[in-house]
Amino acid sequence: MATALPSDYNKALYTPLAEADPEVQSIIDDETWRQFSGLELIASENLTSLATMEANGSILTNKYSEGLPGARYYGGNEHIDRLERLCQQRALKAFNLDPAVWGVNVQPYSGSTANFATFTALLQPQDRIMGLGLPSGGHLTHGYYTAKKKISASSIYFQSFPYQVDTKTGLLDYEGLHKNADLFKPRMLITGGSAYPRDWDYKRLSETAKSQQAYLMSDIAHISGLVAAQVQNNPFEYCDIVTTTTHKTLRGPRAGLIFFRKDKDPEVEGKINAAVFPACQGGPHNNTIAGIAVALKQAADPAFKEYAAQVIKNSQTMGKRLIEHGYKLQTDGSENHLLLVDLRPIGLTGSKIEELADLCGVTVNKNAVVGDTSALTPGGYRLGTSALTSRSMKEEEMLKVADFLHRMTQIALEIQGKVGKKLVDFKKAAHTHEGVKQLKKEVEAFATSFPLPGVRDTSSIKRPSGANGHA
Repeated sequence: MATALPSDYNKALYTPLAEADPEVQSIIDDETWRQFSGLELIASENLTSLATMEANGSILTNKYSEGLPGARYYGGNEHIDRLERLCQQRALKAFNLDPAVWGVNVQPYSGSTANFATFTALLQPQDRIMGLGLPSGGHLTHGYYTAKKKISASSIYFQSFPYQVDTKTGLLDYEGLHKNADLFKPRMLITGGSAYPRDWDYKRLSETAKSQQAYLMSDIAHISGLVAAQVQNNPFEYCDIVTTTTHKTLRGPRAGLIFFRKDKDPEVEGKINAAVFPACQGGPHNNTIAGIAVALKQAADPAFKEYAAQVIKNSQTMGKRLIEHGYKLQTDGSENHLLLVDLRPIGLTGSKIEELADLCGVTVNKNAVVGDTSALTPGGYRLGTSALTSRSMKEEEMLKVADFLHRMTQIALEIQGKVGKKLVDFKKAAHTHEGVKQLKKEVEAFATSFPLPGVRDTSSIKRPSGANGHA
């Protein structure tokens, strides 16, 4: 016999969202339509699974569990302990790691907190770090600063010296990196980036780190799914620490992981765990850890290897088509999931393409390219194929998407030719351009012919009222 639901002040606790808060439900419905009817090309985004969403939205969100499995600060964590241990086991299995050599902390709320917890664990304030510079495709959390301001906490609390890519080829300058490390003498060398289209030579980087007796840390946030599927070089062969987000190519919920090599340093596990909690964050998000566990199980499946290989095929196919259309790509192509389009040869900025793309139902992001002098007017834009591949699009579809991008760029050039280079004037003209409206219709018809992960029946997706020309 079912327990009777209360009719008192707790009545609202049993009311479904659509009834309890139609305003929030409407926003979710609108975002669902945007994802279904558009083309998601943000390189740092993906579309997670229905099972991951169910775990991430589960009753596990109620439980507080500060501490580690078997050593909590609250009672009632017997099932949470099982969950976290399972997630740890699956993380090691997904990346083919020996539990005697590697350990993992699955509690970080994000990749940024995973990175700062790593710094907190292994470095002293004002120790020296070297990461790929942001204008070269690096990440904010690897020590980014400008001439006038320290931007990231990693540059505030540590001395940072960026390494770069070759200005002519866009490829990592390993020789320059080694020479600068010999001068700067970092305590930690960081690999990984957010807009670098090529694979990494971890062996060479490890030689540089060893020459300075420095830690080698790899932030594989963008490529972790590709690493797990063994379609990229393996950082675990050479690195002391590997961090990652879980929502990009790994296709999980939004969170982070820290892998640490424990066979060489018996104290590293305690240092990492203490840095995550209590040094940098509080109780873990158990619902998200459940989502991570689900995604890691999927990542260990042979089907995921097929997915990851297709991500790269799609990226390379799209890149070749864009080159055929006459566009300049940084490093002249890609070895992973992302492409970086240099718009400077045709006189456009990434900001204008991002704005116009939104109006056409295509989501990209403006991005600096090598040689840019201002982050406010980036000379390019970034593309990623993870999300479209999750919608079962393959090479043929990538050719069509590249053609959409070409048409979009031609419209941008036409608008700029009429109204000049001011972004405010460009935006105003773009909103009323007939070519934009037509392209938007074609993108929608194309995108809605594919399924949307997490939605078993796309006929249930509601078109927002008044949705006509804009995404």
